[in-house]
Amino acid sequence: MERARQVAPKALVRDSVSEAEWALRVELAACYRMIAHLGWDDLVFTHISARVPGSEDHFLLNPYGLMFDEITASSLVKLDIHGNKVMSSSYDVIPAGFNIHSAVHEARKDALCVIHLHTPEGVAVSCQKGGLLPVSQTALYALMSIAYHPYEGVALEEDEKPRLQADLGQKKMMILENHGLLTCGRSVGDAFLAMFTLQRACQVQVMAQAGGGELIEIPKAILDGIGRQVRQTLGNSGSDRVWPAIIRKMERLDPSFRD
Repeated sequence: MERARQVAPKALVRDSVSEAEWALRVELAACYRMIAHLGWDDLVFTHISARVPGSEDHFLLNPYGLMFDEITASSLVKLDIHGNKVMSSSYDVIPAGFNIHSAVHEARKDALCVIHLHTPEGVAVSCQKGGLLPVSQTALYALMSIAYHPYEGVALEEDEKPRLQADLGQKKMMILENHGLLTCGRSVGDAFLAMFTLQRACQVQVMAQAGGGELIEIPKAILDGIGRQVRQTLGNSGSDRVWPAIIRKMERLDPSFRD
């Protein structure tokens, strides 16, 4: 499959960054490719960001204009917390997109990776007054750490950041009302698994509602006790097991994400 021309040769970028940053670039590019493979991308819009290892305020973001299945390790743009490029790239980024991500990274030092998507099912649930409903086991996993942020228009204004940060708090997942989904994690794999869980819960909810029958909501007592069960079932075998499998899948499908 023909790829977009890279701005800088792989060797030039790789020789200009640390081994830790290059490894993160590869993981982040794989995440973009997996999101595209699952059909969760939105043309050249939405973003996945990651904090550069060893840096408090440098981040990697997709170049504006590339589809997610075109993203490579060397094409990612390095920015500071204000969205200024700190490494040469002929690509720009979307201000509104990084405004959301920078708000999360700024408030949450534990958020190495932030994923924001506009999946149809995620946007559909974000438009519902009841939000995510406890109607599936997957929803229970998401409801353990879900937050909501009301729509304030296209996220261009700096003064929205404190409100978004306050609404997110210490949660891992957020529904941006009338907008889409957001997750954050201590690694790319952690953020991806959170997004997979939230997106699947939204997908099941929309499909169940489309059936037209009355939904069975899981009792609050079960919801309150789900934490222990989640730790037992996902605990150490969560993203640490899922993410290497994702990398292997991307290698089989198209290893050019490593370029």
